[in-house]
Amino acid sequence: MTIRTHAAKRLMATSAAALALAWSHPVAAHCDTLDGPVVGAARRALETGNVDLVLVWVQKDDEAEVLGHFQKTLAVRKLSPQARDLADMYFFETLVRLHRAGEGAGYTGLKPAGKVEPPIAAADKALESGRPEEVVKLIGGRIHAGLERQFNEVAAKKKYSPNDIAAGRAFAKAYVEYTHYVERLYDASETLAPGRVQKEAPRLAHSH
Repeated sequence: MTIRTHAAKRLMATSAAALALAWSHPVAAHCDTLDGPVVGAARRALETGNVDLVLVWVQKDDEAEVLGHFQKTLAVRKLSPQARDLADMYFFETLVRLHRAGEGAGYTGLKPAGKVEPPIAAADKALESGRPEEVVKLIGGRIHAGLERQFNEVAAKKKYSPNDIAAGRAFAKAYVEYTHYVERLYDASETLAPGRVQKEAPRLAHSH
């Protein structure tokens, strides 16, 4: 059995909506990598002398600390190429640490360039091109495959003898897993919005 085409299209639409919500609220994703958006903004800020390029990545309460480090970095990087490299790296680390702290995430050091998960890489490329089709296709394909797998699992166990308790329990288990999976996908576009995750969690926990 397969998931019907119109259902797949609705899943694609849901993926796009969830993606749009995710883009509207920057997350920690790969912001701690050397080729991530935070360090990229820091490089541009140091090259242009425009600190505003990095202030957007930190909370207002952290602006003073960033400004202080920014001015010190500009001064030190003039001393020598070696001093420049060290000062830049220190500024990158400070900025990323403050950025992650502002999101309630821990800082475990800067990660090498290229350490980006496929969905994040696709999301970045979509933003650069201005076309979300590829990332929607990536997410939609994954959702479709997962749904079809769960659907086939429960469908295969649906027809069991009323007197076969073991088979009935196997169906019930597969049914619960299937419906919970569908429910999580349905809620994804809402729970990605700020403040919704905690509200939705209790309902999911008590389903079935």
